[in-house]
Amino acid sequence: MPQPYASEPATPGSQDPRTEQQDHDRQQGSGGPFRSLRRSSGEDWRRDLGASFVIFLIAIPLSLGIALAIGAPPQAGLIAAAVGGLVAGLLGGAPLQVSGAATGLLVVTADLVQRYGWRTTCAITVLAGLAQLLLGALRVARAALAISPAIVHGMLAGIGVTIALGQLHVMLGGDAHSSSLTNIAELPGQLAGLHGASVVIAALTVALLAGWPRLPGRAGHALRKVPAPLPAVAVATALSAGFEVPRVELPSWDAPTLPTLPDTPMLGLIAAVLTVTLVASMESLLSAVAVDKLAAEQPGTRSGGTHLDRELAGQGVSNVVSGMLCGLPIAGGAMRGSANVKAGATGRASTVLHGVWVVLCSGLLAGALELIPLAALAALVMLVGVRMVSFAHIRHVQRHREFPVYAVTLGGVVVFGVLQGVGLGIAVAVFLAMHRLTHTRVSVIEDGTHHRVRVTGQLTFLAVPRLTRALAQVPAEAHAVIELHGSFMDHAAYEALRSWSSAHRARGGEVTVGGRGGRPIGEPGGTHACRPWTPWRNHHCTRPAPPTGTDEVQLLGGGQLLGGVSAFQRNTAPLVREELARLAREGQRPTNLFLTCADSRLVTSMITSSGPGDLFTVRNIGNLMPPPGTEAACDSVGAAIEYAVEVLKVGSLTVCGHSGCGAMQALLSSHRNEPGAQTPLARWLRHGHPSLDRMERPEGATVRLADRPVADDLERLALVNVMQQLDHLMSHQCVARRVAEGSLALYGMYFHVGEAQAYVLEHGSDRFSAVRPEAAPVTA
Repeated sequence: MPQPYASEPATPGSQDPRTEQQDHDRQQGSGGPFRSLRRSSGEDWRRDLGASFVIFLIAIPLSLGIALAIGAPPQAGLIAAAVGGLVAGLLGGAPLQVSGAATGLLVVTADLVQRYGWRTTCAITVLAGLAQLLLGALRVARAALAISPAIVHGMLAGIGVTIALGQLHVMLGGDAHSSSLTNIAELPGQLAGLHGASVVIAALTVALLAGWPRLPGRAGHALRKVPAPLPAVAVATALSAGFEVPRVELPSWDAPTLPTLPDTPMLGLIAAVLTVTLVASMESLLSAVAVDKLAAEQPGTRSGGTHLDRELAGQGVSNVVSGMLCGLPIAGGAMRGSANVKAGATGRASTVLHGVWVVLCSGLLAGALELIPLAALAALVMLVGVRMVSFAHIRHVQRHREFPVYAVTLGGVVVFGVLQGVGLGIAVAVFLAMHRLTHTRVSVIEDGTHHRVRVTGQLTFLAVPRLTRALAQVPAEAHAVIELHGSFMDHAAYEALRSWSSAHRARGGEVTVGGRGGRPIGEPGGTHACRPWTPWRNHHCTRPAPPTGTDEVQLLGGGQLLGGVSAFQRNTAPLVREELARLAREGQRPTNLFLTCADSRLVTSMITSSGPGDLFTVRNIGNLMPPPGTEAACDSVGAAIEYAVEVLKVGSLTVCGHSGCGAMQALLSSHRNEPGAQTPLARWLRHGHPSLDRMERPEGATVRLADRPVADDLERLALVNVMQQLDHLMSHQCVARRVAEGSLALYGMYFHVGEAQAYVLEHGSDRFSAVRPEAAPVTA
């Protein structure tokens, strides 16, 4: 992630025990184009220390709540939290992920405890850990991510529903049942016999958990830095002091007994081990990827990259150790990991330290933990379950036409169990894939002088008879437009289509074959071989031929522009029409305001790999940002800044200068004190005088590029101008306020046109670092 120009200093972490230079080189090549470089190790430790306290305060009540919901000894949750921090934190491949008692395994583990007993459940945890070690050694971690996201999200949602149903009974003063159907059936009776004190405590806990992140004002902003579970459980514990309610009971810490396997059929135990292995691995791997993505998006935070196979092996070792110590099964958690990232963690030190705090708390504060009412912990765990049902995931799978897979998986997990639900989801996913592969519709539409043959679905040999029957309806010498709306065509269908096209053209007809919306896929005459971002000035594929006797130069501007628009309508518009229609309905939600020069050589969408709806772009001569409140202030640019920050709520502002800038050249050659500079261009360039003054000061001489010397005064002024305009941005009240809140980051960028090389301004320095192409934040 880019480093904020004006916000909290950002610091990297040392994820691996390597030399300082090796860590520097590794971080240079991972994590995205705006990657920060080194910060001091002391600052790293300060940020990791603070983050470790945040996740420790989340882990204690959550671990106790999960253990009690499962029916395991309460200290089993604390053991899992400690082992997850110390072992998975040191050995795992996701430095910012926080492991602990697995929320996704709550239902599975509760069933195992009831069926086999606690010691056998610990033995199953050990065996599942060994299976994870084997999978990590076989390097199959990425294969687990090949499972349809609809199945994964459906599984997590089903687990969340099951958790919520069970903990709702505890919140109402009763006991959770082993079956979701039983919990549903017994709910009316539970509502009829409410236990008043438990209900009040649970309701207060839910209210605090939901309302704490929304506390208003400056005091609320300061209080929000404390994780919500801590004040919620603390207030609920204080309120329960005058009531007789069930509370946490921590038995004395004895030497752990060794796990044992019962004398039962091995098939059931193997199924249990496979279920724990599958769910724990999927939860850990998906959480690792999600946390890594969050770290890449978080201003001031960086991730050294997630190594999935190493993470899987680290989780395996953690489960072996936790099972041997009679702790709960362990998995990485997205909730704990995201809290770690948002608290400013830079590496694995925060995860390890949180494990240390759990150990110390378990030994020194056991008496305080026994004051916590069970209803408060049940409310905490219930909200965790509710949040596992994500409406964003539902919309996502619906958009990809996979909602049946999601719904069947969710229902199967709730009714039958995790492994059975996942199996049902896989079966439905396979059925839908086969249906889509074989279900093809072919229609012929007469459209004026054209006959459109529209193929919807995959074009395989099974659809060839229908295709040939439809093609036979096209009259000879007619103009046939064949639209292929699928994403796959096998060899038999291709040969049938090619043979008919050749025969139709031989009879005097015309054939246009296009993909979705008309992208040409055949070999019609007049095509060209342009690739994206070829030297645009020298290619002529969109330039119409001038009439005889007409000067080509006269037609170059308008003719080429019109030709380019025509090429857009033909090749690009059909591909983006659906996305633009969505943006038209929902409105724009850009993430970045990009202030850059109006120079025609600077194509913002090209150098940022962005598309419609991504950037709110302001372009002017010299990428200038006149400060507000001055005589020379510019309302046009100021209005764009206000609209982007206050209305669109962008998360970042970027000022981008470039090499060979005509505005900078004009500033260098200008005479600022000469009277009569009354042209619009001259008046505008006066906004660049502060940059020129800054370059002439000593600080202007120190600005530099990381990998080469500054070429000349023109390049130096362009670099200094970026820094100056960032200062001008901070003079806007709306910008300064959101930067102070931590919700807005400012970035500086310089693009060398001739080298096609982007540079980013390092936070708190005057050095621009080159962006490298080898960024790879997630590796197996």
